[in-house]
Amino acid sequence: MDPKLLRVAQSGSVNALYSLLQKDPCILQNVDVLPFIHTPLHEASSTGKIDLAMELMILKPSFAKKLNEDGLTPLHLAVENHQAELALELVKFDPSLVRIRGRGGMTPLHLVAKEGDVELLTEFILVCPESITDATLNGETALHIAVISDRYEELKVLRGWMQRMRKGDASTTEIQVLNKRDRKGNTALHLAAYNNNHQACSYPFSEFFS
Repeated sequence: MDPKLLRVAQSGSVNALYSLLQKDPCILQNVDVLPFIHTPLHEASSTGKIDLAMELMILKPSFAKKLNEDGLTPLHLAVENHQAELALELVKFDPSLVRIRGRGGMTPLHLVAKEGDVELLTEFILVCPESITDATLNGETALHIAVISDRYEELKVLRGWMQRMRKGDASTTEIQVLNKRDRKGNTALHLAAYNNNHQACSYPFSEFFS
């Protein structure tokens, strides 16, 4: 990234961004042509610069779906750096960002299930319910990841959404989420059982397998 643009992104100043654009109208386009790059939106998202991030979403919405050199989108970075407010603003602007697969096939929803944030997880599924069926390259859904990461409150949220899905289409819920096997052939319930995780086995799954 151009050092001048990086400084603007770090400052979070919208005025500084437009001053830079007046001097170099092509500076954002020069960033956008690269397939993998840490854009100013990545920088703003990782440091919680909400006003600048949303201005960039208007000027260059393509930045939001671009992976940086580490295989992460701006939304991945917002989650990873616990910038929940900014993450919520990004998905309000474009709900599809929840499903973008980064390194290892990990989506922002998977990352929330790993890092833990009940409110953010709830909002992600609310704006993009189908994201609950997404799996990583290892075949792990958010349910697998929540079990592995001992995220019990997040498991409650996922259970609630699976119950809603089951009312609409039980077979789809069981095949795409509950019975989804990872690369080693394990469902989320298998993982909980293997780890002797009685708390995970009890309330997230009992209502489905009783």
